[in-house]
Amino acid sequence: MPAALAAWGSGGSGHPYALLADRHDGTVVRCGDAVAKAHAPDTDPEALALRLRIAGAGPLAGVLLPPLRTGTLHGRPVSLWPYGTPVDPERPEDAPWEAAARLLAALHRTPPDALPGPVPPMRGPAKLARALRRLALALPPATGPRHPEPPPAPRLPEPPPTEPAAPAPRRLPPHLPGPAPAARAVRAAAATLPAWVRGERQAPPGGVLCHGDLHLGQLVRHPAPGGPWRLIDVDDLGLGTPAWDLARPAAWYAAGLLAPEVWLRFLDAYRAAGGPAAGPPDSDPWPELDLAARALTVQGAALALAKAAAERRPLDGAERLMVDSCARIAAFPPELEPQAPS
Repeated sequence: MPAALAAWGSGGSGHPYALLADRHDGTVVRCGDAVAKAHAPDTDPEALALRLRIAGAGPLAGVLLPPLRTGTLHGRPVSLWPYGTPVDPERPEDAPWEAAARLLAALHRTPPDALPGPVPPMRGPAKLARALRRLALALPPATGPRHPEPPPAPRLPEPPPTEPAAPAPRRLPPHLPGPAPAARAVRAAAATLPAWVRGERQAPPGGVLCHGDLHLGQLVRHPAPGGPWRLIDVDDLGLGTPAWDLARPAAWYAAGLLAPEVWLRFLDAYRAAGGPAAGPPDSDPWPELDLAARALTVQGAALALAKAAAERRPLDGAERLMVDSCARIAAFPPELEPQAPS
C-alpha cells in the first residue's frame, strides 16, 4: 500500500516518498510537499466525504488544514493534503499547547449549521470501543476460575488544589503486578462509564463540532516550515461533547504525565479564546471534564496493554501510569445516567 499510495499522491510520477505511518487505522506517506493518506479499511466513505468537505469549508479556514483532493485506491478511501511541519517530539518544551487550545476553541464555536451537512457524530466513543476490542484480542478476559485478586487500593483523600482553575493530580495506587490484573482493572474502569461513552449506544444528540482525537500529533505548521498552526486528521470529526477534545491532556495531567503549569496554560488559553467546555475562568473544570478524561484514560491504558502484549514487552513508565489510573477509576461508582453533550 505505501508505494501505491505514494504513486497516487504524486500523480504517478514515481518520486521518492517517506513513510510516515502504517497502522491498522491508516497509512500515511509524504510525497514532496504533499501528504497522502489511505484511511482505515472500515471507514464509512460517506461520513468521511462529509468530514473532508467540512475540512475545506470557509468557516474553518485557519483552523483545519483543507485537503487537496480525494479518491479511492484498492477499495480504500484516500486523500491528499498539503505538507505541514509537525510538532517536534524532541522538544517538548516547544509544544504548542496554547495554539492547540485556541484552535479547539475556534472549532467548538463554529456553528454547525454554517457547515456542509449533515454533520456526522464525533467518533471519540468509537475509538474507545476499538481500543477495548484490541485489548480483548490481546488479553482475552478469563472465563474459568481465577486466582484471588488483592483487594483494591484504598482511596486516599485528595490534597486541596493549589490553583482554583484545576484540581491537584490525584494520587495513584501501587503499580499492578501483571498484565492479567492490569487488563481487569482497565475493563473495570470502562464499566464505570456510560454505555454511549464506550460506543455501545448512540450518543445523546446535540453538541458542538469536535475534532474527536486531539493530541499534539494532530497539529502542523502550514505553510511549512513556520506558518501558523493548523489541526489535521478529520477522520473522527463531528458533533459531540467538547470536553472530549480536552480529555487527553486532562487525563495526562490527572495521571501525572503533564505538568500542572502546562495543563493550566492549555486550559487558560482555551477559556480565554471562548471555548465552551471547562466552565468559566477561575472555576473548577473537573465537573465538565471528568467523564471524558476517564474515557481517554481507559482508551490509553487499553491500547498500552494491547501494544505491550503484541510486542512481548513490559509497560513503560507512562503506560504504567495510565493503567494505574484505571485501577483508581475502577473504584468509582458507575455512571447511571448518560451525560449529554453541551
